[in-house]
Amino acid sequence: MKAYFFTFCSFLSIFLIQAQEFTATILDSSNNKPIPFVAVQTAKYKGVISNEEGVFVIDLEDVSNNQLTISCLGYNSLTIYINDIISSKNVILLQPAINELETVYLSNSKPNVDSIISRVKRNLKANYKSDSLSYTFFQRSTSYFDFDELDIDVKKASHFKKRQLAKANKQLSEMANNIKTSNAVVFQDISGHLNAIRKDSTKLEVLKATQIINSKKDFSLEKIQERAYNVILKYLDTTKTFKLKTGLFKIEDSLSLSDNEEKEPKKEFNTINLKSSVTSVLSKSQLGKRSMLQKILNTDNYEYSLTNVITNDDDILYLIHFEPKRSKAHFTGNIYVSEDSHAILKLDYKYAKGKRGEKLNLRLVLGIKYVENVNQGTIIYKKSENGFYEPRYIKSESGEYFYLNRPLKFIENSENRNKTSFNIKIEGSTVNREELLFTEVKHIDLDVFKNLQEPKSIPYELLRKYDANKWTGQETIAPSVELKSFEAND
Repeated sequence: MKAYFFTFCSFLSIFLIQAQEFTATILDSSNNKPIPFVAVQTAKYKGVISNEEGVFVIDLEDVSNNQLTISCLGYNSLTIYINDIISSKNVILLQPAINELETVYLSNSKPNVDSIISRVKRNLKANYKSDSLSYTFFQRSTSYFDFDELDIDVKKASHFKKRQLAKANKQLSEMANNIKTSNAVVFQDISGHLNAIRKDSTKLEVLKATQIINSKKDFSLEKIQERAYNVILKYLDTTKTFKLKTGLFKIEDSLSLSDNEEKEPKKEFNTINLKSSVTSVLSKSQLGKRSMLQKILNTDNYEYSLTNVITNDDDILYLIHFEPKRSKAHFTGNIYVSEDSHAILKLDYKYAKGKRGEKLNLRLVLGIKYVENVNQGTIIYKKSENGFYEPRYIKSESGEYFYLNRPLKFIENSENRNKTSFNIKIEGSTVNREELLFTEVKHIDLDVFKNLQEPKSIPYELLRKYDANKWTGQETIAPSVELKSFEAND
């Protein structure tokens, strides 16, 4: 009876494990620190990546032979059973690979880094392909807004009573203070297929989309301006039409205030905008104009140094650091290069000290200033069945400083030509983080591509907080502590 009892318990335990998602944390065995971007293989061509906190989540129904293969550049690969992970309280320790630069080349001359880079460039088209492919992906976008200054006030209104003017400015001031002190963050998760015959010919299929945002905390510049309009519109004659003048420019089309009531926004994404977001991040891993590979392999602009050589399964990898050589180069970082194929398996990049991206400074003329001050990311490639290296995970983070000081004026279309002048002054910064996990990349035929239908808009579900049940059965990126703890207000 004991034997039957324990056998029953074993089957019950396996059933319970397989009936739910499984989460674990991967740590460096030498210092117990989380290891980000670790590949967790659940089957031959399936798996996920650990997030920046070393955490991953999988559906155990996808696990082959009840075991996972854990691999990360710079660490020894590990194959481990699920039961052993559970016994270790859902913690996996990875052993760092030994620094082998001196050991591997103790008796031979060290390879020349310029020669390695030359071979990488020569093999780009043989190693990377981006046409006639269908990418199954999960995307997580996180946007932050931080306002250093936000002032909105009515300067004068020829038909406002003094009391109305004071009331309008009080409402605008309260709105500005609420925005400045709010936790302005937006989380967006999307899964689907991006089908690409060529870089400029793509179609998007979305399987699921969710968004977490405080309903009254959309802090885009357009939305802030719209809210300011709505405060002022309360005091204007809605039976009249108006022209809107902003700075030196006048919008000649008449505005009817009766049509400017704030409506509940549709819970849907514009497909073109959504596809642009996915393809923009993906293009960083390819060989086009936006490719990070092409940028950092420009030997006229960058200089390179071989900092380490490590083993990765049966391959030897060169760890190469790059720095700007000329003023037109902007990035610094590291690449891992396979000695066998001379393919780049991983790329880490960020702006070098003192470097910036696009900028526009018309602060004195038009009251506008913009500076891209953050551009960093990680790209991880994996060799596919067809021998090409496809993106496995891409993280792209961008940040901007902005300044806007804009006078606006409503001019009544009447004999009286009543005018309402107000001013919006905004200064702050935004950070946008995009993560793309590719769970499958396969060939797509032209005929199949032509028959795919792409809708104009894609509905999404608005959530108050992260709900793991929404993504049951799909390969995703584990939520960070910040995302799990965030809860939107009504």
